[in-house]
Amino acid sequence: MPSVTHRSRGGFTLVELLVVIAIIGVLVGLLLPAVQAAREAARRMSCSNNFKQLGLAMHNYHSAYKQLPRQGTGTDDMSQLTTADWWSQSQDATMSKLSALAGLLPFIEQQALWEQLVNPSIQNADGTTRATTDPWPAMGPSPNYWVNSGGYVPYVTELPALRCPSDPGTGLPAAGRTNYAVCMGDSGNLMYRGYRPLANDRFLDKMTNSEAEGIRGAARGVFINYYSTRFRDILDGLSNTIAMGEIATDLGDKDKRTITQSSSAFWSGQQIANPSMCSDTAGLIDAERPQFWASGTNVSTSTNGRGYRWFDQLSPYTAMNTILPPNRELCGFSTDFWLTVAPPSSRHQGGVHVLMSDGAVKFVTDSIEAGDSRSRAPDGNYRPGAQSSYGLWGALGSRAAKETIDQEL
Repeated sequence: MPSVTHRSRGGFTLVELLVVIAIIGVLVGLLLPAVQAAREAARRMSCSNNFKQLGLAMHNYHSAYKQLPRQGTGTDDMSQLTTADWWSQSQDATMSKLSALAGLLPFIEQQALWEQLVNPSIQNADGTTRATTDPWPAMGPSPNYWVNSGGYVPYVTELPALRCPSDPGTGLPAAGRTNYAVCMGDSGNLMYRGYRPLANDRFLDKMTNSEAEGIRGAARGVFINYYSTRFRDILDGLSNTIAMGEIATDLGDKDKRTITQSSSAFWSGQQIANPSMCSDTAGLIDAERPQFWASGTNVSTSTNGRGYRWFDQLSPYTAMNTILPPNRELCGFSTDFWLTVAPPSSRHQGGVHVLMSDGAVKFVTDSIEAGDSRSRAPDGNYRPGAQSSYGLWGALGSRAAKETIDQEL
C-alpha cells in the first residue's frame, strides 16, 4: 500500500503576529487623523449651513418688516428706568435687552418658542410653576434676571440652529448658548447708550449734540444697539459687509477668546485707545500657553462667558466687532460691556465663519489684513464715515464708510 503523508498545519509565529499588529497600529495611526479631519470637515459644513439658515432668516425678516431685527429690544419697566439706570434688573420687563436673535425665532422654525416668549407664562425651567397672579411677562424678564425664581423657560432653551457642532460647550453656568453673534462694525463702543432711555429720562430727542455725534460715530456696523437698520443703510454693499460672525462659547478654561479680563483699567476705555492693550499688558496672557489668560489674573465672572445667552444683547453674548482679527483676545471691562474689543472666534482651525449681509457665508482666516491693531477704534472721537483703522477686516465691518473691497474672501 502506498504510504500516506500527513502534513501538519503551521501557525503564525510570535514574530509574525507582532509584525502584523505593528502594521495595523501604524495604519490606525495614519488613518485616525484623517478620520478626525473628516469629522471636523462635516461639523464645519454643518456650522456653515446653520449660518446660511440665519442669513435666510435675516432676509425673510427684512422682507416681512422692512428692517433688520433690533439688537436691544423688548419691553421696558419705566419705574426702574426712572429710579435706576439702564442695567437694572426687572422681573416685569426685558428692559430692552433682548438680542436680535430673539426676533429671528419665527424665521428659524422656532415658532413654538416664539409663542412662549411673547405670551405670559407661569412655567419655570426647573419644572415648578409660578402663581397665576405673578406670571412671567410677555417677552420675558430682563436677561440678567433669568436665573431667579426657577428660571425662565425660553432663556434656558438650547437651540440647535444657534450652535456650531465644532463647539463642545454645554450646560451651566450658561443659559441657552449661541455660536453666532451680530456684527457691530469696527467700533469698540458697543453699547451706544444714547439710543436708550436713561435714569434721568433722556430719550434720543433730549440728547446733547455731542452725545448724538458720538453715537453716530460709533454706530458703524450693520447692527446698532436699540436702533433698527435696513438694507438700504448698508451703502458699502450687502456682499461687502459682515452682518454676523461666529463665536466660540466659554468652557471655563480661561481661554482669552471666550472670557474677558476684569479690570477697572478698562473703565475709561484704554482698550479702545489701544485694542491690543490686553496683549500688551505684561502678565495677563500665559507666556507658555498664549491662548489662555495667565494663572492668577482677574478674569470676568463665570456667568459672563462668551456666547452664554442667545437672548442677551450685551457684547460677550451676542455681539462681535471687526477691530482685532479673528481668534484674538476678548478685552473689556467686567460686567459693563459697552467698551469692548470683541473679535469673532471659533473651534475651527485657522479662522471663523462670517455671514455677509447678502446671505453668503465666508470663512475668514486669522491672518486677514487688519491694519493697525493699536490704533484707536472709530468711536465717538471719529467722524461718522471715517475710514477704518483696521484694514480690510475693519472695512468689512463698517457698513457706510465708502471703502472699496478689492479682495475675494
